[in-house]
Parts: sequence; C-alpha cells; structure tokens
Amino acid sequence: MARDSFLVGLIGAGIGPSLSPALHEREADRQSLRYLYRLLDIDVIGVRPEAVGDLVRAARDLGFDGLNITHPCKQLVVGHLDALAPQAEALGAVNTVVFEDGRAVGHNTDVTGFAASFARGLPDVPLERVVQLGAGGAGAAVAHATLTLGAGRVTVVDALGDRAADLAASLNGHFGDGRAAHATPDRLPQLLADADGIVHATPTGMAAHPGLPLPARLLRPDLWVAEVVYRPLETELLRTARALGCATLDGAGMAVFQAADAFRLFTGREPDAARMLTDIAELAGVAGVPK
Repeated sequence: MARDSFLVGLIGAGIGPSLSPALHEREADRQSLRYLYRLLDIDVIGVRPEAVGDLVRAARDLGFDGLNITHPCKQLVVGHLDALAPQAEALGAVNTVVFEDGRAVGHNTDVTGFAASFARGLPDVPLERVVQLGAGGAGAAVAHATLTLGAGRVTVVDALGDRAADLAASLNGHFGDGRAAHATPDRLPQLLADADGIVHATPTGMAAHPGLPLPARLLRPDLWVAEVVYRPLETELLRTARALGCATLDGAGMAVFQAADAFRLFTGREPDAARMLTDIAELAGVAGVPK
C-alpha cells in the first residue's frame, strides 16, 4: 500500500529563508499527503559543516525519510553515505539523500533542475564560451548541466584555484578534453571580454551573503546571466545585469525543478512542476505577494 506520511529535512548554513519547506509541503497538501519538512541549520545548531555526517545519521535514526543538502555540505556529505546514484557519483556532490532500508543513498537533482530551468528560460542564447563563477557543490552540478545543454567550453572561476582545477579536470574526463578550463578571479576581465554568458554558482547574493560576485563594470548588454541563488529572487547581480539589458535567468526555476525531482525521490509520487512554479512566484513575492 502506498505511504501517505513523510518526514524530510534540509541541512545547510543560513537556511532560514529557504522556500524548500513551503514548496514541498504545498505540493504534498495538494496530493493529500502528511508531509513535514524541517530545517537543520548548522548555524543555529552550532556545528561545523564537517558535522554533516553526524546530522545525516541522526536524521536516519530519528525516522526521517530523506534530506536535502545545501551549501556548504553538498560535497562534504558524500563520504558519509552508503551509496551514490550515478549522477551524484560523477559530480562528487549530493543535494538529496534518501533513506532506504536503513541505508543513506545520495542523489543530485541540481543537474536536472538547472538544465530544465535553463532550457525553459534561456532557450536560444549562444553557448560557445561560458564563464561560471563557483566550483563548489552547486557549481559542479550546473557545469555538468551547462555542458549537457551543449556548451562548447565552460571556464570555471573560483578563488580556490585547486577546487576549480579539480572540477575542470572532472568535466574534461566526463565530456572530453577541452570542454572545460579553470581560472582564478583575477582573469575575469579577459575571460568575460570573449564570453557569451555567465553562470553564477556561489552563495554571493543570498540573503546571508549580499553583494555582487564580480565587478559590475565587467558586465555588458550582450552577455546573458544565469543565477543559481533564488532567495532573494532578484539578486544584486540580476538587478545590475537587467539594468544593462542582459538576458537573465533567476534561480527560481532551478529551485523548483530540483525540488520536484527530490519530492519524487522522497515520496514516489509525481509532482506538478507547473504548480510549483506558481508557488515559488507567490512565496518569493512576485505579483504583489509580500516577501
């Protein structure tokens, strides 16, 4: 008999503003499920990101059905799981953990979430030369998604040079030599002079990390800009890019499509992504709804 009661959660830092609980619970209500989604904020709990394994084990022991994982734990959690789905293994990053028969199995729905959002929101933009800011857990996922969508070359820029180099090497191993490169932020002026677009995959711009991830003077009207951050829905990067006339993609679509995929993994039920897109617009304060 199909189950109708679920307990899930989110592990990350500074996740108080997350819309994931409301997104999941609204869809569950429409499907007449009892569905509790709890935040496990490491800043509130007072533990370091490296404690993610302890939190996963505690959630399993307490009867959780699954967890979402976000910054800064997507890569750290990998070593604490019993098994990885192929996509998560290829990325070395996990954003969804499902507890199955006492085992913790890691998945990554960020890849499919970003790909679906990008194809919907920026369907006709050039993809020959893409610059990506950020090589963390979200960065690994969106770089894979961007190359899957047909990007000619993705250059990953990160202040941690080794992390960017490791991600570029992994991408080249998966997609073929020359499809990815790496750089440090000091090279952004030269890289962006020849780029078609920017994918932003760092925490900068989140409610807890306001600001711009790059100097505004490096933007120009013919660049497209895709954002991963969705809270706030209009980050300073998007606001600045839109004022210049850039084609832009906010983080709402990725948030919804990855949440829909996670909901399916947790419940075995098919979510309605179109309804969830309406939900996130309302929840994020679009169309006059208060933030």
